[in-house]
Amino acid sequence: MVFLTPLFLLGLFAALIPVAIHLIRREKPPKMMFSTVRFLKKTSRKLVLFQHLQQLLLLALRAGLIALLVFAFARPLLDQSVARLLDSDPQSAVLLLDVSMSMRYEDVFEDARDEALDLLDDLNAGDEVALVTFDESVGMVREFNTDLDSVGALLRDTEPGYGSTNFMPALRLANQLLESSRFENRALYLISDFQEGGMANVEENWNLAPGIRFSGIDVGVPESVNLTLTDVRSPEQLLEDELQQQILARVRSTGSLFRERADLSLFIDGQVVDSQSVELDDRSERVVSFNASFPEQGSHIGRIELAGDDFFADNSWYFTVDVLPGIRILLVNGEASDQWFDDEGHWFSLAVGGSSESPFRLQALEPAELSAAALAQNDVAVLLNVGALSDGQAGDLADYVRGGGALLIAPGDQVDPERFNRQFEGVSPAALARPDPADAGDYLVIADYDRRHPVFRSLDTDWSARFQDHWRLSPNAEADVLMQFDNAMPALVEQEFGEGKVLLFASSMDLEWNNLPLQGLFLPFVHETLRHLVQPELKQRSYQVGDRFSVDINGSGTVAAVQGPDGAELDFGNDNFVVQADMPGIIQAQVDGLRQNFAVNTDAGESTLARVAVSTLTDAIINPDTDVVRSREVQMAELVEELERPQRIWWWILGLAMLLLLAESVLANRTYR
Repeated sequence: MVFLTPLFLLGLFAALIPVAIHLIRREKPPKMMFSTVRFLKKTSRKLVLFQHLQQLLLLALRAGLIALLVFAFARPLLDQSVARLLDSDPQSAVLLLDVSMSMRYEDVFEDARDEALDLLDDLNAGDEVALVTFDESVGMVREFNTDLDSVGALLRDTEPGYGSTNFMPALRLANQLLESSRFENRALYLISDFQEGGMANVEENWNLAPGIRFSGIDVGVPESVNLTLTDVRSPEQLLEDELQQQILARVRSTGSLFRERADLSLFIDGQVVDSQSVELDDRSERVVSFNASFPEQGSHIGRIELAGDDFFADNSWYFTVDVLPGIRILLVNGEASDQWFDDEGHWFSLAVGGSSESPFRLQALEPAELSAAALAQNDVAVLLNVGALSDGQAGDLADYVRGGGALLIAPGDQVDPERFNRQFEGVSPAALARPDPADAGDYLVIADYDRRHPVFRSLDTDWSARFQDHWRLSPNAEADVLMQFDNAMPALVEQEFGEGKVLLFASSMDLEWNNLPLQGLFLPFVHETLRHLVQPELKQRSYQVGDRFSVDINGSGTVAAVQGPDGAELDFGNDNFVVQADMPGIIQAQVDGLRQNFAVNTDAGESTLARVAVSTLTDAIINPDTDVVRSREVQMAELVEELERPQRIWWWILGLAMLLLLAESVLANRTYR
């Protein structure tokens, strides 16, 4: 037998009250001195014993009466009924636990874990439960298990990560698990701070399967204070001796309470190089400018640190800067002159060597001085209006390009097209020809260019230069046309030969055929062209938490050692050296001895702590065909009433108590009469 309201059994202690009263009121007979006892009535020893037994029986009746009343209120049921009660409606439950970065705010995740453990405690023996953690994707999955203790141990070891919030992948998985569960009673519990960003991918026409009960448990805080770095703009590659760099950081107040002040510090290779304190404007954000220099070659690690709030998970932004050696340029001037306005290389020399801190190292030669030795000492050769090279010099240029050198050609009026086409047949991306006479007397402008090409990514603007003369280019089949005039003729053509690259410009780089050197775009155009010819292709080095990428940027590595932001060594389960970015910081890798740094930052959207009501998500995903499901407590109460109705054991106990009460009254009158 068990009891439906077992707390009433504590009333059994009340049965001790009659015993206590009996012991307290028991009196010892007083001793009195009489001169003679012949006048006293003699009492039988049996009569005294009988009265003592009557008192004990009366005591037992009173204690039994109290015990029967306690048992009646405790509502006993037979064991077979209890078995039906406990096993009547087993449950399949899925716990979805949010482990995104926003759950790190204050004690939010600790509260979420406690809620999950409380849900486990409320489940009964025989129920099955599945545990799923999630952020922007599904994390840990513990499938249905009746061992609730093991699930609880797993919960206690779970910690939040740094990912963003996305409810849909976890909801879809939970729906699949519940559709294949053993029991008809199916419940889904989502424990989260219900960040508004998690609703962004909720599909309008998607619902849970019919019959699945959904309960959202909100553990978020009503008010929050947070400052975050939403974006940082910094150079990824620099040339040695380039001027001081400007680094821009955007800081924003993203909590429900406005924070007026923010303190920021810029770290380069672990050392503070600049600090700023800013007052946020009415838009709750400001752009902060830092000054930094990178004098040494190699890979540098940068970090901007934010102070002013208590949520530290999003207060750092990481970046890397690679400083490359200065570019060595061999300028072959085909029309040199002592007068600057007549010198073919004047404007080009100003563009690359106009400052003592220029990253370019310029060596100027006349065509007759060009040799294989001079080429070998430089990274790129520039031919400006060169039309008097020997076949041997042309052969040296071809070998230089195929061996990994770079070549920029800007032919002018000194160039003979037939000779050029013959000498440069193996390393020119296009053949030269004079333009049609019909184009004479008119000027051309740049009409189109490849905005995705490295030369033009930072030059996305209108080109206003006017070209009075140009060469008509006939590109090779393998060549790429990067720029076109408004008559659809190519203006800039590129092609790779062996290990090197060649760029052919259809006009001159002085004022003889165009006014390009007078345009503001001339200097960045020259710089970006030289960088593209010499520097290795810029590989992505910045990622977000949750991204997967290969640390082998060249795709040919054989041995790699990788250290995560926390200093732990990362193991690879693949041949491509792919890692998962699961926390912010710097991932340091060495692939075949080449050191590479990769910056990992958090999603700025996850730092916006705006919240959404649980009912909003419930209304979006609950199936309209799902009946209103009674709570398990209500179902249990109804089942208790159903099982208790045919037994009514407490009625019989109350009846027996009434009989004991009558017996107690009769016995009490006879005992103390």
